Amino acid sequence: MEEIIIDANISKEKRYESLWPQISSLIDGEKNLIANMANIAAALHQTFGWWWIGFYLVDKETNDLVLGPFQGPIACTRIAKGKGVCGIAWKQAQTIIVPDVDTFPGHIACSTASKSEIVLPLILAGEVLAVLDVDSEHLNYFDETDSKWLQKVVDLLTKNQPWKL
Repeated sequence: MEEIIIDANISKEKRYESLWPQISSLIDGEKNLIANMANIAAALHQTFGWWWIGFYLVDKETNDLVLGPFQGPIACTRIAKGKGVCGIAWKQAQTIIVPDVDTFPGHIACSTASKSEIVLPLILAGEVLAVLDVDSEHLNYFDETDSKWLQKVVDLLTKNQPWKL
C-alpha cells in the first residue's frame, strides 16, 4: 500500500469505516511495533488532518512515557506517570477525552496550538505499554466516535503481537 485513499467529504464515522480495512492491511503480518505505530500515525494523520498524533511508549527503566512515532510538530519527549493527559491515561489505564485542554488540570502544553485531545492506552495482559495521543487545534473536536474507532486501532496493535522493536 502506498497511499491512503479516503473521501474527505464523508462523515467522520464513514472515514473511519473506510480507513479501517486499509490500516488492517497496512500492518497485517508486520511484527515491528514501531513500524506499525509509525504507519498508523501517518494513516490517521493523512485521513483526518489532526494537529498532532502519535504514540508514547512506557519506559520501564525511568517509569515515564517516551516519545514514539508521531505526525505533526515537535513534541514533549518524556511525560511522567500521572502528569498531563497522557500520564493520567497511563496511570488510570483508561481513555480520556479533553474538550478544552486549557481547562484540564495539569495539562502539559507541548504546543499552544493544541485545543482538544484524546488519549487511549495500549494495554496488553493488564499492563499499559503505550498511549495513543491525538491533538486538535479545534475545541471539542473528539467524541465517542473517535474513542470507539481509535480503540479498535489500539486493539489491533495488541492483537498483532508478539512484537519486535
